[in-house]
Amino acid sequence: MAPTPITTVTFTSTICFNPHNPFKTAHISPPKLSFPLSPIASLSLKIGALKSRNVSPFKRYNRFSCNCTFTASTSTNYEFSDGYTEVELRLPLGDQEVQSRDIFVDADGTSLFVRIQSSGLPVTLIETNALFDRIKPAETIWYIDDDQLVINLKKQDPDLKWPDIMESWESLTAGAMQLLKGASIYIVGDSTEINQRVARELAVGLGYTPLDTKELLEAVAQQTIDSLVLAEGSDSVAESESTILESLSSHVRTVVSTLGEKRGAAARTDKWQHLYAGFTVWVSQTEAIDEDTAKEEAKRNVQDGSLGYSKADVLVKLQGWDAAHAKNVAQASLSVLKQLILSDRKLPDKKSLYIRFGCRGDWPNIQPPGGFDPSSEAASPA
Repeated sequence: MAPTPITTVTFTSTICFNPHNPFKTAHISPPKLSFPLSPIASLSLKIGALKSRNVSPFKRYNRFSCNCTFTASTSTNYEFSDGYTEVELRLPLGDQEVQSRDIFVDADGTSLFVRIQSSGLPVTLIETNALFDRIKPAETIWYIDDDQLVINLKKQDPDLKWPDIMESWESLTAGAMQLLKGASIYIVGDSTEINQRVARELAVGLGYTPLDTKELLEAVAQQTIDSLVLAEGSDSVAESESTILESLSSHVRTVVSTLGEKRGAAARTDKWQHLYAGFTVWVSQTEAIDEDTAKEEAKRNVQDGSLGYSKADVLVKLQGWDAAHAKNVAQASLSVLKQLILSDRKLPDKKSLYIRFGCRGDWPNIQPPGGFDPSSEAASPA
């Protein structure tokens, strides 16, 4: 009997909190990211109280046009621009006779809902709970300009350039460059295959160089990883991968997939010296049946600390796996990395400093040159 296909892949993304890390002061649990297997993104939100106000036009922008698919497979053309402190969205009204009283706009946090009354029937123009970043809802302004509804949203972080109104694969890969500043990404976890596929998707999306420690090890040893484990043992393989990671640690703009199955360096707590050179994403499969259970499991995994993976910067819990949807996992990874960096915009610079000082293992408490003793127990990485 053929197995029942999985219809929904759910990712619970959790930013890890290390109590020894002085740069983080709280545990951050981003919302669940759900991606149906159909190509149409299903985005919904509970509509709250109206928080926008209707005023006259006040500013024009240079803008570009794009096409996006929203809830219920409704395709909406719109124009979007980023004006530094605020973003502007223009939605076409077409030939419909629409008055201000026929328009409902609700903006809150990272959500936006716009509906008009046309010929006595409600028409949803846009509905999403995944704006590219947070807004100041009380300062939302909207007005009618000829045949367009214009909505101005004030950004919480004016320094963050929005590539588009919503967070998507395209906007994340475009916007990540300003945040990562060339820092590399390492994908770790128990499945070599998942690590490889997610890393490749990220590399293609970001325009980074994809590197695979499994392929590099097998090329050097002239035999498969399975053969190496049988001949020399997992500890020897982990040591060899650690050597490769050392050679890659000075590289920038790369996405590195690492060995899974607890065979590699990332699974060992004493082999993270060179993994700290980039941002690490732990992709972990879960049998949790709901989001809350998955989050609790993630917290236990991080707090346990017995696996080297727990040292990763972010953790993505994956319920089910389908190689055809590796891009969805990559998108979840990039989304939570964005939130991590936005919580401390200096992190990419600290990664760069760590590399310049020789990846000595003193992350995150980077010591000045000559002030770190790798053999000191007190100086060992958290």
